[in-house]
Amino acid sequence: MDWVKLILKVVGIVKDNLDDSKNNAPSAQQVRPAQRPVTPPVEREKTAAEWKSYFKEILSNEFPSYTIRENVPVTDLAGFVNDEFKLYKTRPSQVYKAEWGQPYTFVLENGGKAIATIMLGNGHSHDSNVKYLIARMYAKKLDIPYINFYTQMDNEKSYVIGRIHKFLN
Repeated sequence: MDWVKLILKVVGIVKDNLDDSKNNAPSAQQVRPAQRPVTPPVEREKTAAEWKSYFKEILSNEFPSYTIRENVPVTDLAGFVNDEFKLYKTRPSQVYKAEWGQPYTFVLENGGKAIATIMLGNGHSHDSNVKYLIARMYAKKLDIPYINFYTQMDNEKSYVIGRIHKFLN
């Protein structure tokens, strides 16, 4: 009989321990979900104003010997003229007025003379938008470099500086 009491006592202890572990087990609400892998945040695209500010800072810091003008109408450089250009391969030459051109985002000047134009654009604006094409042709006619940058690209600082230097030298 002592064995039976001992076995019953051991069974009781085991049963109590099992009950305690069930009661002390974390509830479904307390269990933490598996950690999700950390993904880097997606970088949002810069706005037109942010791009302009980014380029203005680069120009001010890296090209301090030049005067920087912003939003310069084509007519400020070319005057109120019109000229015949063939802007599109599929169209014959047409007359385009300078006032129809997209204002240059920046113009670098030295001693009051325009040294380079810098144009920011998105998509295929530099290659297909008539306003940009007019601005490019008038810069070319005036023998002023037209330096275009696409805002859908990274435009890392070193790239921007190097590209501008390439046109200035």
